[in-house]
Amino acid sequence: MSNQTLGLDTQLYNYLQSVSLREPEILTQLRQETAQHPMAQMQIAPDQGQFMALLVQLIGAKKTLEVGVFTGYSSLVVALALPPEGKVVACDVSEEYTNIARRYWQQAGVAGKIDLHIAPAQETLKSLLAEGQAGTFDFAFIDADKSNYEIYYELALELLRPGGLIIVDNVLWSGRVADPQVQDNRTNAIRSLNQKLHQDQRVTLSLVPIGDGLTLALKR
Repeated sequence: MSNQTLGLDTQLYNYLQSVSLREPEILTQLRQETAQHPMAQMQIAPDQGQFMALLVQLIGAKKTLEVGVFTGYSSLVVALALPPEGKVVACDVSEEYTNIARRYWQQAGVAGKIDLHIAPAQETLKSLLAEGQAGTFDFAFIDADKSNYEIYYELALELLRPGGLIIVDNVLWSGRVADPQVQDNRTNAIRSLNQKLHQDQRVTLSLVPIGDGLTLALKR
């Protein structure tokens, strides 16, 4: 995992941020607090968050899905980009991590936009489908346990409307996906999804080297 864009040296990455990043103070505070966390590497890069917010606004999203919340940076950046009636359905299994998220959502005034489900994400996504919500979401962000990435992708694709956008995080996996010597389960799960997406004609595809690699899949 990487919490800054891969392949850029520190000088160039700092310059990129100096001419591009417009991070609200509440997001800076959350990012700085998360940097002290033992699992800080799970935090998305701020330039990635800003890119996600731009995508949400570009497609006019109102109803969004997040699989994997951690301390809430990605859900907060999306909620801030949504219109007042917008909604984030957020899935996570950790009360500990998401307690930090809830605090910042409240401070930012967007807690009412975020519907947090503490349960295995598969259960939550299947419940949404059972409730008749297939084809009603505009946007989905997948950033959770890698072994279930393909399952999350399939369920999210079913929940999305045509023209909706799925983005999948960590698809370059700090470069390990390109190293044939690396054969652990998580790396192989990401490789498998990358290959599947490359062949999936249900979506229009682009993998961009922002953060730890971000795949954009637009549902046809």
